[in-house]
Amino acid sequence: MKTNAARQLDTLGIKYELREYEVDPEDLSAETVAAKVGLPAEQVFKTLVARGDRTGVLMAVVPGDAELDLKALAKLSGDRKVDTVPLKELQPLTGYIRGGVTAIGGKKEYPVYVDETVELFDIISVSAGVRGTQILISPADYLKVVKGKPGPISRPKA
Repeated sequence: MKTNAARQLDTLGIKYELREYEVDPEDLSAETVAAKVGLPAEQVFKTLVARGDRTGVLMAVVPGDAELDLKALAKLSGDRKVDTVPLKELQPLTGYIRGGVTAIGGKKEYPVYVDETVELFDIISVSAGVRGTQILISPADYLKVVKGKPGPISRPKA
């Protein structure tokens, strides 16, 4: 299934692979998605939406086996404080639902901060913009498309 994200990559001539999987609405965790698409969790990146006190809405892309470090994201984005947005704001802001948020082809372009570990891999997996489909793409192409700024924004899960 072609999503807005896939269509944008096609338009830009960027090579990628779509990988579909069975969705369990009770378990949308990145670890579960990783197992279903056959990749380690650290190679499957989740996109979180946050709001900075100075910059406003932004996206943070972190490995599936880690959690977002809000203080590190604030520092990287030039904010004093950053919080994730409430779930009810997700779709109005991005056009995507929980478990299907991607920084590619969204309703609006927001600043994107990507955990620096993205550069450790030849291929990463990100949501294609719907639950049940992932995009496999090179980190360099992903960073170019989302105009992402890499930095240390994740920490191991507690």
